Amino acid sequence: MVDRVIDWVEYHQTIEKLATQIQASKWEFNQILCLAKGGLRVGDILARIFDQPLAILNVRSYGGSDNRQQGKIEFAEHLTNFGKLGDRLLLVDDLVDSGVSIEKTMEWLKAYAPEITEVKVAVLWYKANSQVKPDYFVEYLENNPWIQQPFEHYEQGY
Repeated sequence: MVDRVIDWVEYHQTIEKLATQIQASKWEFNQILCLAKGGLRVGDILARIFDQPLAILNVRSYGGSDNRQQGKIEFAEHLTNFGKLGDRLLLVDDLVDSGVSIEKTMEWLKAYAPEITEVKVAVLWYKANSQVKPDYFVEYLENNPWIQQPFEHYEQGY
């Protein structure tokens, strides 16, 4: 699998393209929920652009010495949020790879917050092998490259 290296400029431009697409849809949401760690930066920037509250859910699915082996998905016991969670969530992550994390997150949300009426998914990159199609994405990746994001050089193995 070939890496696709993303620098900070491209990373931020991609988030801005995602924001433009979400805005153009005219969908009204009242909460952004980002999946940590990959969706943290994306969620933070979108929360600032749309002036919406940000909630954070810690999800872990990758590990190994190079942090590229997908394993069992684990969720934090609670998500982090100020006040009551909104009922129309924009669920944000950096990418959708297999789609399993998004599927399991949707199941987790139904159990955690049954009052949620609508969830739409926004990611920067949508890989072809995903079993989930996000509502919003900037780039469809047919050959499923590993996306090397600009902050990954801080992780072990790089």
